[in-house]
Formats: sequence, C-alpha cells, structure tokens
Amino acid sequence: MATVKKTKKASENAAPAAEVQGEEPVRRRDFIHIAAISFAGVGAGAVALPVLGTMSASADVVALSSIEVDVSKIEAGQAIKTSWRKQPVFIRNLTAEEIKAANSADVGAMRDPQTLAERTQPGKENMLITLGVCTHLGCVPLGAAAGEVKGEFGGYFCPCHGSHYDTAGRIRKGPAPLNLQVPEYTFLSDTIVKIG
Repeated sequence: MATVKKTKKASENAAPAAEVQGEEPVRRRDFIHIAAISFAGVGAGAVALPVLGTMSASADVVALSSIEVDVSKIEAGQAIKTSWRKQPVFIRNLTAEEIKAANSADVGAMRDPQTLAERTQPGKENMLITLGVCTHLGCVPLGAAAGEVKGEFGGYFCPCHGSHYDTAGRIRKGPAPLNLQVPEYTFLSDTIVKIG
C-alpha cells in the first residue's frame, strides 16, 4: 500500500514538470514559425519591389503623356500634324463652310454616327483635333497638309485602302469601321491646347 501512495505522489509531482517541459518546445516552435513567416515576407518584398519598379512608366513615357500645342498660327481652312505618344495628331481649323457641311450631313446614315459638336468642344467648334491614324489598318490619312488629297468629302483620304473621311473626321466611304479618334484634350487658353 505504501508503494502505491509513493507512485501516486511521484506521478502528481511529475505532471507539473512535464507541463513546464511541454511549454518550452511550443514557445520555440512559435518563434520558429514567426521567424520563418517574417523571413518569407521580407523575401517577397525584396522580390516584389523591383518587379513593381519595372512596371511603372519611365521618364520618357511620362514626358510624352501630354503635349501643349500653340494653335494661334493655324488659319481657317488649314491643318497641322503633330505627334503625341508617337502617333500623328491632326489639328484642323475648320472654315465656316466646312462647319456648315459637317452639320448638314445626315448623321443617321453614317457608319459611326457623331455630330461635329460631339467631336469638338463647346465654343471651339472650329478646332477639330483627331488622331491621324486610319481606323481600318492604322495608316496615316492624307489631307492635313497643304496640297494633299482630301478625299471625296473634303476631309481626309487614306491611300492604303481608300477610306474617305469628311471635314469632321467621320468615315463616309471605304473599309474603315470608325471615325478618326478624338483624343482627350483641353484648351488651356484661347491659343494653347493640351492633348492628353
């Protein structure tokens, strides 16, 4: 009977020691888990930062994101070509006759119906700004420079496949599916326009 009591006392005393020993590996294990996760997080950050840095725009791309053009020297009936984001841009100062012709055209019969007012800004209906890229296969249409063929509708003509655009840059004949695209632009003053 005495030996049984000693065994019970020994097992009672041994239990707290086992609990203390059982807590120590758990603490080490937690530390190892936290250290491993922290190391993995730092490693992921070290890899992600250079990758994200290569995705941001370079200085030359940011410089091309917008341009300012002085339109004061463009007389009525004239157009100029400029470049924005490595694409040609046509800026045309429409005459009163060209505006009248554009407004009198049957918009409902057009492939890509848009009025001249939708393609220009209020108060500046005479200044038409479009990308100089044919919407068929990306050729540069003629008609922005003096002496160039302007097509059947007095606007632009794409010699690659014969698309004809009117004075508002709207497709009127040929394979092009859409009008010449109008980029985002704002007039900073009466003579300076910011494209982009």
